[in-house]
Amino acid sequence: MKNVNYTLYLVTDKKIMGNRDFYNTIEQALKSGVTLLQVREKNMGSKEFYETALKLKTMCKKYQVPLIINDRLDIALAVDADGLHVGQSDLPIELCKKLFPNKIIGVSANSYNHALKAYEAGADYIGLGAVFPTNSKDDAVVITDDINKIVKEIPIPIVGIGGINENNCGQLMQQGFAGVAVISAILGKQNVAKATKNLLSKLVIS
Repeated sequence: MKNVNYTLYLVTDKKIMGNRDFYNTIEQALKSGVTLLQVREKNMGSKEFYETALKLKTMCKKYQVPLIINDRLDIALAVDADGLHVGQSDLPIELCKKLFPNKIIGVSANSYNHALKAYEAGADYIGLGAVFPTNSKDDAVVITDDINKIVKEIPIPIVGIGGINENNCGQLMQQGFAGVAVISAILGKQNVAKATKNLLSKLVIS
C-alpha cells in the first residue's frame, strides 16, 4: 500500500457542503480523479465517525483510492483504513507505526524541523502547510521556512496543504511537491466533478 499517488488528496469537511448529499459529493470527486481521500471530521462523535469512515472505505475501494483517517487511530483500526494522518499534537509517529503497521502514516508540518523530525520518526509523507492563507483550518499558520529547502532535502513525499486552488496548485508541483491536499477547492464548489477535473488537469500538466 506504500506505492501511493498523492497528486490530488481530498480532505473531507461535511460542514462546507451545505445541503448537498455528503456521500454523493465525495463519490463525484472520487469518480472524477481524486487520488487519495482523508476523513477529517472534527465535530463528529465516535459512532458517526466510524459509520462515515466505513461507508467511505467501501466507496474508496470501488474507485481504488486509499482511505486515510485523520487523527483517530481507533477509527482507522476499526475500519481497517489504508492509513492515518496525525498532527504535531497527536499520537507519536512511532506509536502509530507500532499499533498500525504496514499502513500509510502522514504527518502535518509547518516548518523544516517538524518535517525533518517526522521523516526521522518514520512518516511516509508530510502534509506541509499552510502553503497559502486558508479559511478551512482556524489555527493554520502560513509557513515561513524555505519551502524549496524542505521539498528538496526531506526524502519522502511532500503534500501541500492550505489555501490551494486551481490558480496556484501548478506552481507547487513545479516546486517538487508530490501533490496537493484540498478541501474547499473541491467540496466548496457546486460542480464537484468539474472542479476535480480542473485541478487534476493543472496538476498533471505541471
